[in-house]
Parts: sequence; C-alpha cells; structure tokens
Amino acid sequence: MRTVPHLRVIALPLLLALSACGGSEPELKPAAAAAPPLALIEARAETAARERIWDGVVEAVHQATLSAQTGGRVLELPYDVNDFVNAGDVVVRFTAVEQQSAQRQAQAALSAAQAAASEAEAEFKRVSEIYERRLVARAQLDQATARRDATRAQLESARAALSAAGERVDYTVVRAPYSGIVTRRFVEVGETVGPGQPLIEGLSLDRLRLAVQVPQSDVAAIRASGRAFLLLADGRRIAAESVTVFPYADAGTHSFSVRVDLPEADTDLAPGMTAKVAFVIGEAERLLLPATSLVRRSEVTAAYVLAESGLSLRQLRLGHRYGDAFEVLSGLSTGERVAADPVAAGVWLEQQRKARGDD
Repeated sequence: MRTVPHLRVIALPLLLALSACGGSEPELKPAAAAAPPLALIEARAETAARERIWDGVVEAVHQATLSAQTGGRVLELPYDVNDFVNAGDVVVRFTAVEQQSAQRQAQAALSAAQAAASEAEAEFKRVSEIYERRLVARAQLDQATARRDATRAQLESARAALSAAGERVDYTVVRAPYSGIVTRRFVEVGETVGPGQPLIEGLSLDRLRLAVQVPQSDVAAIRASGRAFLLLADGRRIAAESVTVFPYADAGTHSFSVRVDLPEADTDLAPGMTAKVAFVIGEAERLLLPATSLVRRSEVTAAYVLAESGLSLRQLRLGHRYGDAFEVLSGLSTGERVAADPVAAGVWLEQQRKARGDD
C-alpha cells in the first residue's frame, strides 16, 4: 500500500502541501468555540454489499468468422480491417456464373415439370369421367392416377431444386450479420475459394462481456448472489445484466470461469482489455460519505470534521465508491459530523483565523 503524504494547512485552508521531511502529522488548529453555521452530515454505518474484486478480460458478445458456403472466385471485398460495417452490408462478393446457370437449369426443369403435371392432371380427369360411364377398365384409371401422382412429386422436386439453386446464387454474396468492426481478412480479390473456407472476421462493440477467473473458495457465494458490477476508472459502477458461473474448474489453476454480461453503455472498453469486476458475496456495515463532502489534493483525501475542539481538516483513507458515496476505511468514526460543503467550511475557517489575528 502506498504511503499517504502528511497534510499541512497553509495560507488558504483548502491548499494542501506535502511534508518534505516526514515525521508526525501536524494537527490543524481548531476553530473558535462557536458552532460554525454550516450544513453537517453525521457519519453513520450503512448496510452495503460485501464484495470481492478481480480483473476480467473484455470480450465481444457478437463475434464471428464468415465462411464461404459455395465455390467461386472473389470478385469484391468492399471492407478492410478496422472498417466499420453496418448490418446487411455486402462484405464479400463472388463470381456467380456457375450458380446462375444452375438456377436457369432448375427453372427450366420446373417449367417442364409443371407442363407434365398439367397434362397428367387433365388426363386423369378425362379417364375418371369415362370410367364413371363404365367405358374404360379400372386399370386405365389406376395408370392415370399413378401418372398424376408421379408428376406432382416431380413438380415438388423441381421446385425444391430451384429453391436450392437460388440459395447457391445468394451464397455468392456474403453480408454482415450485424454492425461491427472488421478484425481480419482471410482472402483477397481474385482468389478462388471453396465451401467452408474462412473469408472475413469481425465483431460488434455494441454488446460486451467479461471473462473472469475466480478461486473455488468464492464460487458458491458468487453463484448464490448472481450480482456483479463493472468498476470503471472514472468511478462509475455498472451493474451486470447476468452472471454465469461455469460448472467446472480448470485442472491446472483450480479456478472457475465466470462470464459477466454487460448492458449497452458507454464504457470506453474494447475487446482484449482488462477491467475490474466486483462480485457481491454478502453484506457488511460500511461508513459512507458523499463525494461532494470530500477535499482532494493530489493523492490526499480529507474532510472537514467538527469535533469538541472545533472544526478541522482531517485526512481520510477511502475504499471503493458506491454510487455517489465513498467508503471510509480510516480517519472517521461513526457519529462524527462532517461539513457537507468543504468550500464553505474552508472559507469559514479562514474567516475565524483572521478574526483571531493568526498569521
């Protein structure tokens, strides 16, 4: 833990300087005995979540490698690495000569099947009418019925073949499944590819999640709570949408993998970065102070505390931030009163110093 420099009050009460020679922390001169006309906050212990914090790796929820579903020569690659692509945009286009020829053949086969089916249907009706007048044998009716059913089956087969041919034509145009960033290209214009060959890789920055490794001693509490928070560098805490604890541990590290899904939010995070995640594992009593009541100078944090001897600036050691308040680890006790407005408190102390004639 870093050593916090000593506090010293000079000239203006809000100006803090670091002690150059170390030693004991100087005491701030108490204010006048009169109670200051300031808004005060009484420090009270509040029930807050007990948390354990680990680093996690940021991952994109939507990331995919697009592969060829048909063969052909690459005709067009509109996007390169780091380009932004909208959902539905064409990212790869193949030549489609063979596929379009197959589609025309399938269309011709469908037309022939439709003609054959129409003829067989008409013949069946004629034979059925003649059979009702007992002018033809039952065998002729059976033959007409069989031919009609066969041509119907051939028609359905031709329709399916045309649909498949149309799909193969569509496969010559590869579109982005969602908006995102191109991260890798596996082919270049002019290359011949076959089905299953990787073409382009990308990911979306809209939805992110964190992969965290946690020790087995805390897995039960994390699974029971199901709550976690992303801790950002600017002090913000973003609640996770869901927490998934994988049901097996790594044989080498004996740690469990936990996936933390994040809501859509402006976090300035990108896949591959690390971020801190706080997992709720219970409850604890914490002494909290509003952020607006704190005085910050460099690495030193303090607050104006009203004690029996008067108002003085006292150095505090803070913990994590909870919304608009910070946890006070040391420097303040339950029941003590703190100035809600540190600027007003500093001005009042300066006025009291001048009234006493202090240098």
